[in-house]
Amino acid sequence: MIDALEQAEAAVVACFDTPVWAAAEHDLVAALDATHRIEQRLAAVKLGLVRELDGRGTATAQGASSTAVWLRDRLHLGVGVARRLVELAATLDAAPPGVRDALAGGTVDVEQVRVIATTVETVHASAGPEAADKAVGALVDWATQFDATLLRKLGTRILDHVAPEVADAAAEAALRAQESRAARDRHVTISEQPDGRLRLTGILDTEAAAALRAAIDPLTTPTGPDDTRAPGQRRHDALADVCRLALRTGELPDNGGDPTQIVVTTSYDGLTRQLGTAALDTGLHLSAEAVRRLACDASILPAVLGGGSQILDVGRQRRLITGPLRRALVLRDRGCAFPGCDRPPRWCDGHHIRHWADGGVTSLANAVLLCGHHHRHVHHGDWMVRLGGDGHPEFVPPAWLDPNQIPRRNHYHRRN
Repeated sequence: MIDALEQAEAAVVACFDTPVWAAAEHDLVAALDATHRIEQRLAAVKLGLVRELDGRGTATAQGASSTAVWLRDRLHLGVGVARRLVELAATLDAAPPGVRDALAGGTVDVEQVRVIATTVETVHASAGPEAADKAVGALVDWATQFDATLLRKLGTRILDHVAPEVADAAAEAALRAQESRAARDRHVTISEQPDGRLRLTGILDTEAAAALRAAIDPLTTPTGPDDTRAPGQRRHDALADVCRLALRTGELPDNGGDPTQIVVTTSYDGLTRQLGTAALDTGLHLSAEAVRRLACDASILPAVLGGGSQILDVGRQRRLITGPLRRALVLRDRGCAFPGCDRPPRWCDGHHIRHWADGGVTSLANAVLLCGHHHRHVHHGDWMVRLGGDGHPEFVPPAWLDPNQIPRRNHYHRRN
C-alpha cells in the first residue's frame, strides 16, 4: 500500500506541475471529473485507515485522549474535522458493501455516503434487509444526480419507492426517530478565533431552545431610540447578561476546586493606573479599562512575580492544590500541560509530580495541571513529568514510544 500511495503521490505532483492554461476546455472538464473521482477513492482509503487505527487503540496508547485528538495533532486538523473523520469512518465501516463500493468507485462523495448510510439504516429498521438493499441502489443512483442536501430530502420518502406498503407507518416511526436524533445531536461548540474572540455554534433541542429564548428575549429589545446595536449584537449582549446573572447567584457548582468565577491576572500598576493589559485564565487578554470595570465587583488576590513572570508567592500554602496555589498553577500552565492537549483549566486537576504518598510536598514546584484523561494516563503510564529550567512542565515519553526520550511540552496554551 505504501508503494502504491507513493506512486500516486508522485503522479499527482506531476499533474500539479503541468500547466493547465494550454489545455482544451473539454480536457479541463475531464481532468476535473477524474480529480473528483480520485479524491473520493482516496477518501475511502483514508477512512479505512482511520477506522483500523481507531479500532487498535493507537491514539490512547500514544497518550491522546481520543483518536480525534490524535488525528488533530498528527494531521494538523481542526478537532471538529478530526472528530467527523472518525465518525464517518465508523459509519462507512458499518454501511452496506454497495455504499463502500460507490465511494471507492468515485461515484459518491463522503457527505453523500453519510446521508445514504443513515437513510439505509432507517429503511432496514422499518422494512427489513430486502428493502434496505433496494434503497442502497436507488440512493447511489440519485447521488450521481443530486448533492447531499437534496439527497437527504429525497431519502425521507425512500420507502415510497422501495416498500410502499409500509411507507405511512414508517413515516410516523421516522418522526419518532428524528426526535431521538435531535436529542442525540444536541450540542454547543465554542471555538477560539485567532484574535481571542469565540465562535459559538450548535444545535439546541426544543426544550433548551425555548429556555434560551425565554431568558434572552426580554434582554434583546432596544433600550431606546439611541440604541444602534444590530439584532445580532443585542442577542450577544443578552447572552452575556444571562451568564453574569448566573455567576452572581452563587449557585453554580465548583469548577476545578474553586467557585465558578472569572479569573483575571494583571499588575498592580496596571490596575491602579489603568495601564497595560490583563490575562484571563483561558489565555485571552483584556484591556486595562475592562479590567478596572471587572474589579469593581471582584475579589483580589495578591501574587508576587519574579523575572520572566515566575510565580514566587501566592499566599498561604495548603495541603491540597486549591485556592491560591491552584490559581498560581493555572497562571503558569494555562490548561492541561500534557503535550498536545488543549483542555482548559476548568477541566483540570492539580497533580503532584512527586506523589503525596511518596513524600512529595504540595507546592508549585511539585505540581502540574492535568485534565482527567491525562491525569489517569500519567498515573498509570510510563511518562515522566518534571519542571524544566524555566520552571515550566515537560514530559519525557516512554522508551517504547520515543527511544531517544526527548522531552515534550504543550504549546497550545502559550500566550506569546
